[in-house]
Amino acid sequence: MSIRTVLTGITTTGTPHLGNYVGAIKPAIEASRGDGVRSCYFLADYHALIKCRDPELVHRSTLEIAATWLALGLDTDKALFYRQSDIPEISELTWLLTCITAKGLMNRAHAYKAAVQENLEKGEDEDFAVAMGLFSYPILMAADILMFNANDVPVGRDQVQHLEMARDIAQRFNHFFGDHFVLPEAVVDENVALMPGQDGRKMSKSYNNTIPLWLPEKQLRKSIMRIVTNSLEPGDPKQTEDSALFAIYSAFASAGQREDMKQAFADGIAWGAAKQQCFELINDELATARSAYEELISEPARIEECLLKGARRARELTVPFMQQLRSAVGIRPLV
Repeated sequence: MSIRTVLTGITTTGTPHLGNYVGAIKPAIEASRGDGVRSCYFLADYHALIKCRDPELVHRSTLEIAATWLALGLDTDKALFYRQSDIPEISELTWLLTCITAKGLMNRAHAYKAAVQENLEKGEDEDFAVAMGLFSYPILMAADILMFNANDVPVGRDQVQHLEMARDIAQRFNHFFGDHFVLPEAVVDENVALMPGQDGRKMSKSYNNTIPLWLPEKQLRKSIMRIVTNSLEPGDPKQTEDSALFAIYSAFASAGQREDMKQAFADGIAWGAAKQQCFELINDELATARSAYEELISEPARIEECLLKGARRARELTVPFMQQLRSAVGIRPLV
């Protein structure tokens, strides 16, 4: 049986939210339980430095995200679970890839283009306040993926471009130095590809519209009740398209539950009733894990040891692979 490697990570810049859970953590943990799968899951703390200048936030977020993975049942004896910064080979590979990556490819990255557009609209130089971390972080992401020769990378649709860039970079390296990297594939669940936040935009810390994953039950209900809906009255048929509430419900629902809610929308369900059903669905799924999370978050030493153990296991793969890549580019002993 051939082994497929699945890899994903979450940037340590804030408290985990529902979008992180359904878009990355949940499918990743489910994938890790399959036969013939090597799972690599990591805390992307170097990525956090691209935009975050708050050391305490990065540190606290690392703890919260690690506790989240563990509380949700990740088997760290089977999966590789590590902190990005504990694997120095990733940083070294980033430089090797930087040296062969075309600048034009980075010019097309969505985040960079958005920053340029914002500067131009303000009458600034197009590269005003654009740090090299923002410009070149798709290369670091490529190194995260290629270091473990990941076959499948669960991502939101907004990250698919970065997977395409990783493939381009891998092909270019292979062209110059031989076949060392497999070409990764993006794995997108269409039901959760871009989970909206309370205001209908993508759920993101940048928009301050997230619903934190581990809210106590009462606060979770309040957050669900704040999801923006239109002014249609009970009894009025409602559209599921462009409905943030339906999208959030769908991310947690089974196929049958989604169809039932779609029919309820057509039948004119009251917004309050729909939100209550959404809350109950999400709370039922998270209640047991919430208790585990609260226990773990109070034991950081336990989490730290788990991360260090994961790094030791990961480096059993990355150290010899980095030696292979060094040799391929000509960095090897003279005798």
